[in-house]
Amino acid sequence: MNHTSPLKRWIAVAAVLAATTLPIFAQEEAPPGFDTGTTAFMFISTVLVLLMTLPGLALFYGGLVRTKNTLSILVQCLAMAGVMSLLWVIYGYSFATTDNNPFIGGASKLFLKGVTADSDAGGYPETIFVFFQMTFAIITPALIIGAFAERIKFSAVMVFSIIWFTISYLPIWHMAWNINEGFFHKFHVLDFAGGTVVHINAAMAGLVGCLMVGPRKGYGKVQLTPHNVPLVIIGASLLWVGWFGFNAGSACAANGTAGMAMLVTQVACATAVVVWMIIEKMLTGVVTAVGAATGAVAGLVAITPASGTAGIPGALCIGAVSALLCYVFAIKMKRKFGYDDSLDVFGVHGIGGIVGAILTGVFCFESLGGAGAYNDTISMGAQVWGQTVSVLITIVWSGVAAAIAFGIAKVTVGLRVDERSEENGLDQTDHGESAYTDLQG
Repeated sequence: MNHTSPLKRWIAVAAVLAATTLPIFAQEEAPPGFDTGTTAFMFISTVLVLLMTLPGLALFYGGLVRTKNTLSILVQCLAMAGVMSLLWVIYGYSFATTDNNPFIGGASKLFLKGVTADSDAGGYPETIFVFFQMTFAIITPALIIGAFAERIKFSAVMVFSIIWFTISYLPIWHMAWNINEGFFHKFHVLDFAGGTVVHINAAMAGLVGCLMVGPRKGYGKVQLTPHNVPLVIIGASLLWVGWFGFNAGSACAANGTAGMAMLVTQVACATAVVVWMIIEKMLTGVVTAVGAATGAVAGLVAITPASGTAGIPGALCIGAVSALLCYVFAIKMKRKFGYDDSLDVFGVHGIGGIVGAILTGVFCFESLGGAGAYNDTISMGAQVWGQTVSVLITIVWSGVAAAIAFGIAKVTVGLRVDERSEENGLDQTDHGESAYTDLQG
């Protein structure tokens, strides 16, 4: 006869239920199993890319302009960080990353709908991926401002940047990096970290801008020299360091691809610096600090699309070729054709990006030290052709989009400051301040 009391029986039943159901609830409520190493790696990479704009690019560009326009560059870079961050979370991330058609995404993630602390981007939080790509969206239009520095209205920069970001940056991002349906993938294009999306895209917009705004007063007649070369070197050095986040971070994992991307980035940059210095010494008899810094940026730009697939032979060749061709366009061709690309956006980012994008199709192959082409069956000719197609599409798309954006800015707020304001400097004209209170000009 069972003399167990009812109370004890209920306690036993409750214990059994707790033992069987609590693990289920705990499993449902537990956060996803993010890889802590990759999460930390992506967090650091994101911060490094943000460092490239603030303060890297801001100081690099700020040192290259004249004293009276220093603050205008710094403020424009700072403004890009603010405006593009907001645009990215409101609609940029959705239209860039989601599936819809080969040219642009859809509206399913407007205002980051569905992105939570538990959202998985492939082993690490989607929130970090959102932020990582936000930093690319910040630096790309910030690069453009160097092409028409020292004579454009701040309001025109803002109007242009918002429109261009919407009709050029987002579609090119989707075409290049949406692996499910992006248009470039129809041509087997490899663009690891943004040769088309960032550099060629920005450079073409900059070229259109400098042509539409017109040259600076006195261009070709007086010396328009950098006012602070140490700032240029500091800015370029910050870009160099931050670029490891840009390229290695694009592996989106703490793995061998990221390690190789980091290594080839260093090798290509170092090669470009040395080659640029040799060219300068041979042609001018001196090695300039600005030239060496420019060479470094040229090498960094060129290796960007190839950083996930090229090996050391590719890094050496891409670094050398980019330095040579960027020197020719930034120093020689600009003077020959007379366009005032103030800080050589097209000469460095455009030419460097084109060189890197096309040579990616050569040095991705294992026979030349690479990690492999788009697939196992594609030939080198087909890979190079696909890379070239992506370059041509980006050139045309960004150029047309820039013309539209600048056209709208021209009829709404006007593009260029008046002659007196340009003479006094944009620091006072647009911001009512001076970078150096004890200096003029």
